[in-house]
Amino acid sequence: MSDWGPIFVSVLLFALLSPGLLFQLPGRGRCVEFCCFQTSGVAIMVHTLIYFAIICLFSFAVRIHLYLDHILLIGSRSRSRDSS
Repeated sequence: MSDWGPIFVSVLLFALLSPGLLFQLPGRGRCVEFCCFQTSGVAIMVHTLIYFAIICLFSFAVRIHLYLDHILLIGSRSRSRDSS
C-alpha cells in the first residue's frame, strides 16, 4: 500500500508557507508582513526551517496516513471488465 498522507501534507504546507504568499517572516520593513508578495534570502531560509519542522512534526509525531491503493485498484478492475 502506498501512503499518500505525507505527500498531501507536504504539498499543502509548501503552498501555504511560500514566503510572501500569506506572510513573510522576517519582512522587509517589519518583523512580520502579510500578503506582501515579496521575499528575501533570509525569509526563504526562515520559511524553509519552519517547513522542515512542521513536516517532521506531521510525519513522525502525528503520523498522518492516507491510503489510496484500494480506490485506484477498484477503478482499474472496473475498466478491465468493461473492455473485455
